[in-house]
Amino acid sequence: MIAVAFDLGASSGKAVAGHFDGERLRVHEIHRFSNDPVRAAGRLHWDILRLLHEVTTGIRAARATGLGQITSLGIDAWGCDFGLLDRQGELLGNPYHYRDEGHLGAMEEVFGIVSREEIFARTGVQFIPVNTLYQLYAIKRGRAAMLDQADAFLLIPDLLRYFLTGETTSEYTNASTTQFLEIATGEWDRELFARLDLPTDLLTAIVPPASPGGTLLPGIAAEIGCGAIPVMAVGSHDTASAVAAAPATGPFAYLSSGTWSLLGTELTAPIVDARTLAWNFTNEGGIAGTYRLLKNIMGLWLVEGCRRAWEREGRWPGYDGMAAATLAANPFQAMIDPDDPHFLNPPDMPAAIAAFCRESRQCVPETPGAMMRCVLESLAFTYRQVLERTEQLAGARFAGLHVVGGGTKNEILQQFTANALGRPVWAGPTEATAIGNLLGQFMAAGRIASLAEGRALVRESFPVRTYEPDDGAAWDEAYGRFLMVRSG
Repeated sequence: MIAVAFDLGASSGKAVAGHFDGERLRVHEIHRFSNDPVRAAGRLHWDILRLLHEVTTGIRAARATGLGQITSLGIDAWGCDFGLLDRQGELLGNPYHYRDEGHLGAMEEVFGIVSREEIFARTGVQFIPVNTLYQLYAIKRGRAAMLDQADAFLLIPDLLRYFLTGETTSEYTNASTTQFLEIATGEWDRELFARLDLPTDLLTAIVPPASPGGTLLPGIAAEIGCGAIPVMAVGSHDTASAVAAAPATGPFAYLSSGTWSLLGTELTAPIVDARTLAWNFTNEGGIAGTYRLLKNIMGLWLVEGCRRAWEREGRWPGYDGMAAATLAANPFQAMIDPDDPHFLNPPDMPAAIAAFCRESRQCVPETPGAMMRCVLESLAFTYRQVLERTEQLAGARFAGLHVVGGGTKNEILQQFTANALGRPVWAGPTEATAIGNLLGQFMAAGRIASLAEGRALVRESFPVRTYEPDDGAAWDEAYGRFLMVRSG
């Protein structure tokens, strides 16, 4: 018997089959697909029906593996983005991509109605322009008729689950990223919605992670050629699932490393205070009543942006060649602030990095190796600053950093991170998000009893690589210079 996890990222997705024999978990990637945004009529959209097609293709692939009967399915994805359904349950337009420019300026307009301080006190969530709250407000500002027609609001994993099951519910961990979930109650902040003249009747019931979320509709099951497979409401925010799979014991710090880097710690209560607000940290819901105190950091988007530009120019040497060139480049020649808004979606990432270096009066990296070293060192230093602030907020000292996700494959970044922190980095598992998705399914089905039991299963089933820090004095000196660059 197998459970199937669908893990959807900002550039690709995959279906992973998990076989749990009561002692160890084995995973098998059975289907991988690209997730390409589509620009139409000047707006950037997700191709949501294509993603639905890939999910159903993944179910077929799981049935064809010979690994056993499918016992359940689960879907996780990124946060913030959503679809709207009309009163007949039809999708109202393709969901907007968070890198679409239609929501620009909406956050500042909202602050003119409800202050930044009050929104944070109500929700405990960080401020980034792509938050669902500002995307919805932008639709009201520019396409109010769409909201008038809407009967239900569903975040991306909930929307796909609706297509499969007909259930219109909102899973808690992803709902907690919207910036309109009350931090005190875990329910939608309908008063905040009303003050922004947003329709509260489109908000759907919230369901907890690791709980049943419906079964395959008969028509879809017949089309695939399977039975009424349960679809679980897992930790549908990808970071919630990734953190669930961190092979940690006791208090720990984590970094979920992928297109975005999300660094923080797991708590039993949120921290909503002046420092959390000033440092723009967030409190997001986790599995089993936990909270993820964390900060979003621009992650491997910077690396992949450079790769795409150099491939267009015929200058990309491949990942192995790029690694050699990075290590051969001189250290600490230039540094960037990874969270500078100019890096969010530039047409040419290397040009944006060069412009940042010129404007901050630093040497501009002249070769791809030098530029990549600048990016990776800057990410490592950012992780140090965010980890130190996490410790101040949580009142804890962490022995090292658990890094999970696809970014663990970047060995240079892991070593640089250990060097910058002056502490060990424990890297793995790479497929943490899919594994956490599977753990949520097993918890929903009663096959494991707790999150702690799930993490013990991860420790038994998957290897972790340790990176020890090196050359501490040089990294400490360079970190002081990085802080000056980051502060502007």
